[in-house]
Amino acid sequence: MQKVDVHGVVDHAKFNRFHWMVMCLCALVLIFDGYDLFIFGVVLPAIMKEWSLSPLQAGALGSYALFGMMAGAMFFGPLADKIGRKKGIAICFALFSCATIVNGFARTPTEFGIFRFIAGLGCGGLMPNAVALMNEYAPKRLRSTLVAVMFSGYSLGGMLAAGVGIYMLPELGWRWMFFVAAVPLVALPFILYFLPESLGFLVRQGRHDDARKLLGRMEPSRTFTAQDELVLAGSGNKGDKAASVLELFREGRLLGTLCLWLAFFCCLLMVYALGSWLPKLMANAGYSLGSSLSFMLALNFGGMAGAILGGWLGDRFNLSKVMVGFFLAAAVSISLLGFKSPTPLLYFLIFIAGATTIGTQILLYAGTAQYYGLSIRSTGLGWASGIGRNGAIVGPLLGGALMTAQLPLQLNFIAFAIPGAIAMVAMVVFSVRENRQPHGTLTAVPATAS
Repeated sequence: MQKVDVHGVVDHAKFNRFHWMVMCLCALVLIFDGYDLFIFGVVLPAIMKEWSLSPLQAGALGSYALFGMMAGAMFFGPLADKIGRKKGIAICFALFSCATIVNGFARTPTEFGIFRFIAGLGCGGLMPNAVALMNEYAPKRLRSTLVAVMFSGYSLGGMLAAGVGIYMLPELGWRWMFFVAAVPLVALPFILYFLPESLGFLVRQGRHDDARKLLGRMEPSRTFTAQDELVLAGSGNKGDKAASVLELFREGRLLGTLCLWLAFFCCLLMVYALGSWLPKLMANAGYSLGSSLSFMLALNFGGMAGAILGGWLGDRFNLSKVMVGFFLAAAVSISLLGFKSPTPLLYFLIFIAGATTIGTQILLYAGTAQYYGLSIRSTGLGWASGIGRNGAIVGPLLGGALMTAQLPLQLNFIAFAIPGAIAMVAMVVFSVRENRQPHGTLTAVPATAS
């Protein structure tokens, strides 16, 4: 019997139609996820008007979904390490889609907030599982790029929300923005039919025949038979213990984990502060609703471009150093948004802000997936995302407090930019720490576990 290292096969596989399919399916679920996440910022002006909400009340309402995302990431991330990423994705997808549809029937802010919390549970759990699955199937030389391209679906979802809002809000009202979430449910059976299960999960469950078929699709030039014993070299595969949260701090991972958590917190604070309040801030600055929503399009288009560019740079250079540069650019561009600029320059600054906040969030997921071994990858991603959701909760609340204080526009954006500087420092420390590792790579575990 011959031993076959599953990670070695994945790492050195040539990119083919199978990888393309996995990337597209994961991107598709994140398009729907991104639509659901950014929909609040799009409908916020209409909701504030209909229910006579103050900025502080609106900010609190926006945080309901983010509380749900924090809980969902922390619960469904570790759960998927035990039941499989495919089941985890299916549960989360159905949960947020159904809750979003029901959201359109909300009669009071309280009902709206409850349904947003339930939708947030699904959204928060979906992200780490989709990233972990894509990371698990991506060849090593293209890993950051493929995860970033896949995660650009999140930005496409935000662009879709803004685009649908430009047409639908004036014609049909804000409730129809939520009814559109019925479309993903129609696509769910198709997605589940073609989406593969986690290779590591199949091997740990003893489903070696299924795992060999998937390996054959990744590496068609090789034939994998029952004589091939599949092993997960360096994965730390020790059953349930491997999925313990404490594993995130062992084997020299303490400082790296804390730096990633801080970076997630600051990055998501900026993403959701801008995503929730950019249209309202621009409307207050004198722009029409249509123009304000077009700024959201520019923000999310920048996020997609930034993720792809950052992933490409990360595969050729050091991913953590790329994120240092992106966070610096985020702090500068967001600070400049508060100053009067010609319209083309304003769109450019918003594009850069999106590229270096939404885009860097995506790079953080890619970097975190590479940092942790296979058996704790969903746990690591889930907890990093869950901790980061605290920043996402603070973002809309901070925007509401700033709006209530009626500060000058410049101070609002400077406040949004400060977390970018903090995240940059965190990633500098992370980068320095990783350079002291034996191989000076992003990952804190053997390369075969990436």
